[in-house]
Amino acid sequence: MRSILAIVAFAAAGALAQQPDYAKVQIKVTKVGGSVYMLEGAGGNIGASVGEDGIVIVDDQFAPLADKIQAALRGITDKPVRFVINTHWHFDHTGGNAYFQKQGPIIAQDNVRERLKSGGRILDMDIKPAPAEALPIITFERDVTVHLNGEDIHAIHFPHGHTDGDAVIFFGKSNVVHMGDDFVTYGFPFIDLASGGSARGMIAACEKVIETVPADAKIIPGHGRLSTVADLKPYVAMLKETSARVAAAIQAGKTVQQMKDEKVLAGYEKWSGSFVSTDKFIETLYDDLTGNKGGGFVKHN
Repeated sequence: MRSILAIVAFAAAGALAQQPDYAKVQIKVTKVGGSVYMLEGAGGNIGASVGEDGIVIVDDQFAPLADKIQAALRGITDKPVRFVINTHWHFDHTGGNAYFQKQGPIIAQDNVRERLKSGGRILDMDIKPAPAEALPIITFERDVTVHLNGEDIHAIHFPHGHTDGDAVIFFGKSNVVHMGDDFVTYGFPFIDLASGGSARGMIAACEKVIETVPADAKIIPGHGRLSTVADLKPYVAMLKETSARVAAAIQAGKTVQQMKDEKVLAGYEKWSGSFVSTDKFIETLYDDLTGNKGGGFVKHN
């Protein structure tokens, strides 16, 4: 998967200068349902509502891919981009903001603008403040609705999940949901504690989606394959059970190293990946549950 994961891997190896070869990235377009399409390239999945009124895109990947994303959209319609909605502030979802804001305003939750404006840390990377032209110019606290293409595109803030600015986007008429990085399919998720994320908030967001949408709704994850409610349910179960196991170990006075040695997350090995391994997820849950929000994956002795 070409995404933030690749960049993080380079950073962890001390080779951040090695960037993905964007020239080789191809944008894959999939019709999801109703007016909604999914675009895959490098970075977070893009959702697009396409119709006679124009295009609403959800997230815009990396800046070097903006022309390719634009070309992919033109392969669907000659209508213009009217609005852009950011699901959160991470650069693999907002890199094309400056490019697309020349066509239509960017909408995001209040905290997204503040974090883009201020910059910060993601894992071991210092992220510089975004330029003014890349900042959302329409923000909301709880929710906002864009009425376009006969669709009520409803963005709802779910606090303290992947970050503190997460928005889940509901395309009600098309029966599609874009969940940003509150739901991913690459395994254990990255919970950005330094940006206000938490396992509890991620669980709450996922459970609300399951309660709200029809069982046959299509789900666009932040990263990975097009999914369904049936795919989301085991992900939520994993988050709840792993959180409960680490909480119990903390209550028993276990250290992080003891949790790793005793394989407190045994049975969930299939969720372990090159980005978020089982040991890293134990660290994340431990830091989350003990209130250590000090930034990315901290080192544990």
